[in-house]
Amino acid sequence: MSIYKIIIPALLMFGIQNVKAQTDLEAITSTLLDYLEGTANGEPERVKSAFHDDLNLYSVANDTLQVWYGQDYVGGIKQGKKSNRIGRIVSIDYENDAAIGKIEIMMPGPKRIYTDYLMLLKYQGRWKIIHKSFTYVNYPSD
Repeated sequence: MSIYKIIIPALLMFGIQNVKAQTDLEAITSTLLDYLEGTANGEPERVKSAFHDDLNLYSVANDTLQVWYGQDYVGGIKQGKKSNRIGRIVSIDYENDAAIGKIEIMMPGPKRIYTDYLMLLKYQGRWKIIHKSFTYVNYPSD
């Protein structure tokens, strides 16, 4: 048996898996950007496309769990009304059809930095944010 009969299929298989991984990473990034840019630019339909219909948002205030329905969150985004929020993707971790993204968003008023932890699942060929938990810290004024 020729060594090429072993090496070439192995290289092809590695290449196919690498392309798939890159494609998933790009798709997850795209979903997170739909959320970030949609909220910043007043594009509720873009945010809605990133979220699963049953998504809820969770945070803690005064040591009490706060639950915000995703549909209410999207409903609060006004078409075309831009905000001065600046967001960035901090990290993405995924395996197969499950992922988590960490996002930071700087809000100008009140001056806060929000940290979002977003859980995503891939189903029906698309990555969707299924859960959001968040917190924030105030940052000092100039």
